[in-house]
Amino acid sequence: MTRVAAVDCGTNSIRLLVADAHPETGELAELDRRMTIVRLGQGVDRTGRLAPEALERTFAACREYAAVIKEHGAERLRFVATSASRDAENRDEFVRGVLDILGVEPEVISGDQEAEFSFTGATRELTGRHDLAKPYLVVDIGGGSTEFVVGNDQVRAARSVDVGCVRMTERHLVVGGAVTDPPTEQQIVAMRADIEAALDLAERTVPLREAHTLVGLAGSVTTISAIAQQLPAYDPQAIHHSRVSRDRVREITDWLLRSTHAERAAIPSMHPGRVDVIGAGALILLSIMDRIGTEEVVVSEHDILDGIAFSVAAEAEAEAEKKGSRPASTR
Repeated sequence: MTRVAAVDCGTNSIRLLVADAHPETGELAELDRRMTIVRLGQGVDRTGRLAPEALERTFAACREYAAVIKEHGAERLRFVATSASRDAENRDEFVRGVLDILGVEPEVISGDQEAEFSFTGATRELTGRHDLAKPYLVVDIGGGSTEFVVGNDQVRAARSVDVGCVRMTERHLVVGGAVTDPPTEQQIVAMRADIEAALDLAERTVPLREAHTLVGLAGSVTTISAIAQQLPAYDPQAIHHSRVSRDRVREITDWLLRSTHAERAAIPSMHPGRVDVIGAGALILLSIMDRIGTEEVVVSEHDILDGIAFSVAAEAEAEAEKKGSRPASTR
């Protein structure tokens, strides 16, 4: 087993996973998993730049994560950055800051790479499940983009499109610097049209309707599962591999888009950083389910972060084989 650390820095949140990984068996023994809402993508869709305050929030989280990684003695670290840092003119400032704090340069990966990591992380443990028919459609609804991946045991087709809960909120629901509370019907219609256009784009590459099982990833989807289950607090174990029907997703989405900030914030499983963007995230999920005609979504807590961790372990394994020895466990 190789002790690895993986960081996924997206548009809305930055997350850390420290785990003992075995690339051959697919076993991933989790030691620490945490998430911080940093809103790195704040204003990027409008300005094309990462805001100074967004960078500082992200760097503060990196300093916290550096201490956790050192405490656990991880041998290897991979830091992957996604949508917001792909789009920003000043992403070099972001790269320098991460390098100074964590000692590794963030990899600003392509949408296709992001999709492949998400698929691996979400489906690796589903092998052998007879109740979930293949092919899978893995959908990762992020802050700035959504990844669509279809495959059986490996990726067949993938596409990343620029619709995410933060991007859609900032593009359609912000007026005069504040989120409309609740949004107007015209705003919802415009947002839905944007989402549908993105789904048209995704379908040019990915056969969405051929999938038999929809697997949903990331905070918007997991929060919807928590709401559907009426959990008294966010509970990853209760959420992981839960199933939510399309009717229930529609009911929750309609309520979220009619509710006020205070009503959403009062949901016990709602992270404060998702209160203003969860309505857009829910609408993206519902639109996908309507498009492909699926009656339920299987919710996964394992996603791109787990895929990154597996990739680090696989690299360690390959290097050890090349040297004629396997990496020693740090446990």
